[in-house]
Amino acid sequence: MASSECTVVSETRCFQGSVIKYEHRSETLNCTMRFNAYLPDTRCTLPVLYFLSGLTCTEDNFMQKAGALRYLSDRRIILICPDTSPRGVDVEGQDAADDLGTGAGFYVDATEPQWKDHYRMYSYVTEELPALVGRHLPVDKTRVSIMGHSMGGHGALVCALRNPNKYRSVSGFAAICNPSECSWGQKAFTAYMGDHRKAWADYDATALVKRYTGPALPILLDQGDQDPFLKKGQLLPERFIRAVEDNPEKQNLHLDNHMRPGFDHSYYFIQTFIEEHIQFHARHLLA
Repeated sequence: MASSECTVVSETRCFQGSVIKYEHRSETLNCTMRFNAYLPDTRCTLPVLYFLSGLTCTEDNFMQKAGALRYLSDRRIILICPDTSPRGVDVEGQDAADDLGTGAGFYVDATEPQWKDHYRMYSYVTEELPALVGRHLPVDKTRVSIMGHSMGGHGALVCALRNPNKYRSVSGFAAICNPSECSWGQKAFTAYMGDHRKAWADYDATALVKRYTGPALPILLDQGDQDPFLKKGQLLPERFIRAVEDNPEKQNLHLDNHMRPGFDHSYYFIQTFIEEHIQFHARHLLA
């Protein structure tokens, strides 16, 4: 199967549109991958929103649990949910822990020999997948935004900050904001890229936002104050917020940050505030 080919695995009606699961051979990841799309009924091109999921998740979690599809149907925005790592590959140690390997690609391009032939999720999400989506779905390639949860929030921020003009807006739920300084990120980055801190900085939203010089970028961050991973120092949103303030061109970084009393890290948290995130992206995608 060539990388330009996409097979429909399933199609299910939902609101005024359909959830479609696709399968394709990825040249970037050197394996077969799946992704989900929500396609509102249309006879024209529509804006597209990418969602990157967190540790242990697949392409299904957000589609099934977030309660986002009714809002996307109303606003006629296409949603794309990729998987979180390569699947079905033979990499030693990839299934030894929940926070490394399968389900934990961390949206980086691995350079270490053990991982580099398959674990290139950054290039997959920013290059191969959008090209594939553009060939098979009626997307307006000039109207693209990205969001994510936890590890996926980290991925969304990195994709947006490294690619000025590619995304109109970015948002995150409980994003891992400074992975170079938390145990989750340090474990993954060391495995995938070795002990090369300069390489880590290219995948660390706090490091990237310090040196961001691109055009205006609207950013929405949501965090629950009862999130156990916030308390354990895995997320570090305060460092990202401080880095935005320290950027000499911070006027181009339009950050809207919320600390939500009583909420944790779960999809109940996401369900509660997902409409606000869809509204946020719709303002920029439909402008």
